[in-house]
Amino acid sequence: MLAEVADAAVVSLGQVTRTCFGLTGISSPAVRAWASRALCESVAGEMLLCGDEEIALDAAFRGGPGILVVAGTGSNAIGRSANGHFGAGGWGPVLGDEGSGTWIGLEAIRTALHAHDGMPLGDSSTSLLREIERHWKLNSLGELVAYGNQRGDCDHTAPDFASLAPVVAHCADAGDALAVEVLTRAGEQLAELVALVFRKMSAAPAATPAEPAAIGVAFTGSVLAHINQVRVAMTARLAVLLPAVRVRQSPVDPLEGALWRARRG
Repeated sequence: MLAEVADAAVVSLGQVTRTCFGLTGISSPAVRAWASRALCESVAGEMLLCGDEEIALDAAFRGGPGILVVAGTGSNAIGRSANGHFGAGGWGPVLGDEGSGTWIGLEAIRTALHAHDGMPLGDSSTSLLREIERHWKLNSLGELVAYGNQRGDCDHTAPDFASLAPVVAHCADAGDALAVEVLTRAGEQLAELVALVFRKMSAAPAATPAEPAAIGVAFTGSVLAHINQVRVAMTARLAVLLPAVRVRQSPVDPLEGALWRARRG
């Protein structure tokens, strides 16, 4: 990967004077040691190792205060002020990740099955369930239920619920009320994560009153970047919960944060 980047830039890795890498799990001593060893063998100059969320924050706020909400396969929110970093969410697909692609897929099935249970005799499925069956190449509701409850092991692949998020978005665009409901709740859940981080920042002992009131909110991840209904619902809910915050209109690119750090040193 590094060689490909160097070739594209027509710059030798030996000419690089400073590099910033944003990596998941960098707080682990083992991960940091491995990254330092592996990367130093390839790139010359000073090396900055940061968490992937740190460079995303820098992409949005250039080292300043702000809150970043991440919604892709999983979800979480992190904030930074003069008093440190604050976080909420990110507990994984079973215990949390509200508003994420995985959550949207699971909630779509749950909501549609609940609606199916309430249908008059003779109605076999909702349009949302049919689209999910088609996406997973299944032939019946029974197959969907069996596959959705399948656990991943050496013989079976676990269902990729996050892959259903675009399906739900397509159904919502087509006017499916259940899909709209799921995406709206996803956005509201993400807004709640932002509010949790905001409250932590506001409660920090040395926080100044002016900083939290003027805080900006940025976002990244495939769900908020590509599913308009989720983004609109999150922004609308934040307008109620935190009227003073400013929500950016376009997603941040974490790469810009890594470049900013590398240039700044």
